[in-house]
Amino acid sequence: MRKFVAHRAKRLISNATVSLNPHHHHHQSSLSSSNHYYYYYSSILPRFFTSDTSMASNNSTPPLTVDSLNPKVLKCEYAVRGEIVSLAQKLQQDLQANPGSHPFEEIIYCNIGNPQSLGQQPITFFREVLALCDHPNIIDRSETQGLFSADSIDRAWQILDQIPGRATGAYSHSQGIKGLRDTIAAGIEARDGFPADPNDIFLTDGASPAVHMMMQLLIRSENDGIFCPIPQYPLYSASIALHGGTLVPYYLDEATGWGLEISELKKQLEAARQKGITVRALVVINPGNPTGQVLAEENQRDIVEFCKKEGLVLLADEVYQENIYVPEKQFHSFKKVARSMGYGDKDIPLVSFQSVSKGYYGECGKRGGYMEVTGFSPEVREQIYKVASVNLCSNISGQILASLVMSPPKVGDESYESYSAEKDGILLSLARRAKTLEAALNSLEGVTCNKAEGAMYLFPRIVLPNKAIKEAESLKKAPDAYYAARLLNATGIVVVPGSGFGQVPGTWHFRCTILPQEEKIPAIVSQLTEFHKKFMDEFRD
Repeated sequence: MRKFVAHRAKRLISNATVSLNPHHHHHQSSLSSSNHYYYYYSSILPRFFTSDTSMASNNSTPPLTVDSLNPKVLKCEYAVRGEIVSLAQKLQQDLQANPGSHPFEEIIYCNIGNPQSLGQQPITFFREVLALCDHPNIIDRSETQGLFSADSIDRAWQILDQIPGRATGAYSHSQGIKGLRDTIAAGIEARDGFPADPNDIFLTDGASPAVHMMMQLLIRSENDGIFCPIPQYPLYSASIALHGGTLVPYYLDEATGWGLEISELKKQLEAARQKGITVRALVVINPGNPTGQVLAEENQRDIVEFCKKEGLVLLADEVYQENIYVPEKQFHSFKKVARSMGYGDKDIPLVSFQSVSKGYYGECGKRGGYMEVTGFSPEVREQIYKVASVNLCSNISGQILASLVMSPPKVGDESYESYSAEKDGILLSLARRAKTLEAALNSLEGVTCNKAEGAMYLFPRIVLPNKAIKEAESLKKAPDAYYAARLLNATGIVVVPGSGFGQVPGTWHFRCTILPQEEKIPAIVSQLTEFHKKFMDEFRD
């Protein structure tokens, strides 16, 4: 058919040329003749093609509707950028177009762990190295010595020597630049006290693509289940839905500071198996998101033992490993715990995720991260590498940052003191903000909030009046989503309803980041307190 249409068009054009210009075999066609051709073709060709194509398009159904999309996409939800955030963006546009149109002056995004969007400054050493790697022509200029620290110049040279062609705009090996993986492996060894192999490192665009990659490899059908904590970071529920698997929940115990009980894991595993679901992996988020708890080492050993006994892959989300705010807790990687228990590389399949978006660095937009993959056979590793290769490679700026995060300036380096001051300043400020917000939330009627031991979030529980719950139901909204929308409309503060993360049925929560600038925290506390009091009075039973 396509050949016929093309042939017919060609013949018409040929005939038109002959009829319009009998001297067409001469090459001195005048400009006016050209214009004749143009007007003729432009009038005839649309008629020719529309008359033919209209026959093919009598069916009024569009080629793509929501109902004809992949049902896995429709099932997928991602609350931290969902309905509340869309409303916040609309309000922000209103404020820009009509200042004073709402009872607040700005939108305060407490919905997502995005530190630099809320004013956190990047770490100077990291950005100096990135700048020099991206523009190596300036390294040898005399003025560069005055603008950049000596160790950032040295590190940039080291990294450029590891990049083929010294070009940050070129593709790299699909697992990431080998020299950068060497640096990361050395950083893991220094952190854990156990060997790390650069060939186990896969550099990715943040931790999220690494999670998707593992879900793609593990999930064969909806009969395959992935154990996830509830509440969970919705990347997990979303990626499980997209890849066609089943989320198998295990509930964290809010009463014990979001504890992870092995008895709960056993109960949910048995329930899943009775439904014919093969549970393939256990996701643990430590420090917790959205819950902010830090697991005790003894608890981690029990989790490792459980995975070993039940034949589960342990997926350890450790992106908040630098964010610890209480002196009585410290971070231990699951790999370190497993190795200290005597389990070697062949004994337990373990994937650890790390990201440059969190910690004290907060480089979300640079999209850097990695997964360390241990305990898999060479044949399985080959398949992981194949999936990584489909994406060619992760971005080079993110790769460089991941190496810097795992190997920052050391004592004796020119940048060490300024780097340490920046790092400590950010982490100490986050700890103070967490404490202030936690106290403020606990002072509200019907609100209880566990301590933020780590990560970047508080996840308070809120007992809502029955009238408010009925009002939400009449609007076909989850009660905590209704509360979050009312809070946003009254104050400009964006939080995420707990229903977006999962929660014990009949309980309501919201997640709030601790990231707004420290000087803004008192105003946020005051606005939240005033709103909450009015809300409770309005719906008092």
